[in-house]
Formats: sequence, C-alpha cells, structure tokens
Amino acid sequence: MRADGLDLPAAFVHRLIAAPADVDDYGHVNNAVYLRWLDATAWAHAAALGVTLQDCLTLRRGMIFWRSQMHYLAAAHAGDALTVATWIVFSDGRLRVDRRFQVLRPADGRTLLRALVHYVCADLDSGKPRRMPPVFSERYRPPPALVPLLAAEPHRSFAPGVEARAEAAGLKDIS
Repeated sequence: MRADGLDLPAAFVHRLIAAPADVDDYGHVNNAVYLRWLDATAWAHAAALGVTLQDCLTLRRGMIFWRSQMHYLAAAHAGDALTVATWIVFSDGRLRVDRRFQVLRPADGRTLLRALVHYVCADLDSGKPRRMPPVFSERYRPPPALVPLLAAEPHRSFAPGVEARAEAAGLKDIS
C-alpha cells in the first residue's frame, strides 16, 4: 500500500464530507450516494483535464456510463471526511474510456469502496455511441506515471469484488 493509502499513483483527488442527507435508515451512507460521488469526481477531473460541461454541450458529445462495477468494503457515516480518487486506466481514443475509483476515509486510512466504470462517448442528441471529438481523445488518457503499472497489471483484470474468485478459478481476464 502507498503511504497516502491510494491504490495507484497520479490520482485525481476530490475531497468531500458525507452529509446527514446521505445517510439511509440503516445509519450509514446509502450505496446510491457513492455513485453520485463517483460522478461528481469524474466531472471535476474532466474539468481539470480541460473538458468542461460547456465543451460537451457545444460539441454535443459526452462520456456516459456504460457499465460499472462497485465493491463496497466499509460504511461511511455522516460527517466523515472522504477522499474520492480516480484514474483513467484505459482509452481507445475513439469510443471508450475506463476509470478506476477509490473512496478512502483518511481518518483511519480505510478504503470504503473500489470501482471500475466503463464510459462510452455518445451523441447528446441521439444518445447513440459516437466517435470522441479530438479534445476528448487528447485529454482522456491514462497519466504517464500510470502507464507502466497498467502494463504490469492490465486494467481489464480489475473487477472490484471478484478479483479473488477470478484468480482462484484461474481466470486472467474477466471483463
């Protein structure tokens, strides 16, 4: 494990505090809230990369959720300060981008969630998959510091919650 508790280097980090409204009747943050946090983090990261909501609206293109895999490891509670980290781990430069996420509670160093989200570039008017505009293919790429690690541990074998079962079954690629 890295000193900062994050799984990989070169993370984009979004910090937040779990609000009382995020808590469900079980007394912990509702699972659906994590998806909202991942989405907010992806938008913040896109803006930091130079792809804003206005760019998407002007180009009539956007990266939309295609498939997600989330492994909930521990509960968050109201008032918890959290770090949501994301990494672009794959881009074909045409249609697909994959992001890994990790939600960490720095107070105790506990990882609460790991996720992999697969995105597809889509036409905002029709909703149909469409080729990425150049600004997307230029900006949505794995960071250089991550590329050697991705070569050593292919992102496609990262499936939150099923890694151990896949390895035990001898599966190399479960995507």
